[in-house]
Amino acid sequence: MNASGFKEMAAVVTGSTKGIGLAIAEALLVEGARVVVSARSEKEVASVGKRLERAHPGRVLARPCDVRSESDVDALFRAAEETFGGVDVLVNNAGVGLHKNLEEISLEEWNAVLETNVTGVFLCSRAAIPRMRRRGGGYIINISSLAGKNAFPGGTAYNASKFALNGLSEALMQEVRYDGIRVSYVMPGSVDTHFGGGAPNPAKEWKLTAGDVARVVVDLLRHDPRSLPSRVEIRPSRPPKK
Repeated sequence: MNASGFKEMAAVVTGSTKGIGLAIAEALLVEGARVVVSARSEKEVASVGKRLERAHPGRVLARPCDVRSESDVDALFRAAEETFGGVDVLVNNAGVGLHKNLEEISLEEWNAVLETNVTGVFLCSRAAIPRMRRRGGGYIINISSLAGKNAFPGGTAYNASKFALNGLSEALMQEVRYDGIRVSYVMPGSVDTHFGGGAPNPAKEWKLTAGDVARVVVDLLRHDPRSLPSRVEIRPSRPPKK
């Protein structure tokens, strides 16, 4: 996709008020795209939306959305279509983490992880696909994790959600490729963000940054439509030696 393509692009980025999602939204805006920013917290969405709108007037739509809610998702995509005329790109980034052994996980916690990390992607993709078809094609990029191929103790729910997301992505890619809709999933390793309840730690310089993942997303969108890097793994180049 060339520079003019970015300027015509309307993108929805879920979970985009901080961390990887915010970095992706900012990177797309810098390229000239129009971006829908969303997350569950109305306060965060309003604050981030105002800041981004000041920097990129007329190209930001900020709407709260819980991706687990079908009605929230439907409202988000209707707003995107009404404001920007359609949807060209969907970045499914909204996600939650949980590090507990299976026997310690409540049903509520289990459901929160699976419904956000998998069902949310299903609902948003289902809403995006017909809108992309009407535009002649599009791109769905799912932010997964290396936890989607590498299981670890205490990762029962999170591993299950990311393994499922990877399978969903690969099947969906085959379902919509002849509609001109490409599907890729990105599997980052350790990223220094607020994810999991912590705060970015400058002392951990070996970790990836949110911007590293955002650059992957922009690079995917630049690929000629004939090519499809359907899965991208990105990890720290020099993690601590074990």
